[in-house]
Amino acid sequence: MTDDHDGPLDSDLGWTLGVVLREYLRVTDGVVDDLPGGPRGYQLLAAAAQGQGRNQGALAARLGIDRTVLTYLVDDLEEAGLVLRRPDPVDRRSRLVEATEEGRRTLAGHEVAVARAEQHVLGALPAGDAETFRRLLRTLACSTADRAGVDDMCQVVQATTGGATGPGTTATRGTAGDRGAARGGPRRRSGRTAQKA
Repeated sequence: MTDDHDGPLDSDLGWTLGVVLREYLRVTDGVVDDLPGGPRGYQLLAAAAQGQGRNQGALAARLGIDRTVLTYLVDDLEEAGLVLRRPDPVDRRSRLVEATEEGRRTLAGHEVAVARAEQHVLGALPAGDAETFRRLLRTLACSTADRAGVDDMCQVVQATTGGATGPGTTATRGTAGDRGAARGGPRRRSGRTAQKA
């Protein structure tokens, strides 16, 4: 930060993270808005394509998405031909979520665009500092997830960011349609309204 940004608010962790997150969401919303669920759809597609495809409950926990919202999101991605559900060979009551070939192609195109959006967000930092920021943030996210008891969040973060230098950092917010459901409000979907359970 420059010298003119040294007040108490400017050094508040919550405020600074919020500013960066809001800019990240603003630029990535436009990049992934053609995917069902926007940033969350991108996140789920990345997890499904990168071998994170466990059952829907495990995916919801890993990605920090409400299970009911995740069900609608998987429905929408499946309807678009980007993911498919198949029975879990270990637990036939459960369904695994996997990316289709079309889903993998779609994800590959979006990863490039998301990487450019991330470069924009981190553009005020020199390249070395941007990579250091990513590494430190990944460490903090994994540590926080461990303390919160989130199953395998570190693997999700590492997989979706491509390790220390790759693209694919994801947001936790979807399109306007499912943002309402995430806050407990109605979500419009295929002509019907669904309430979060």
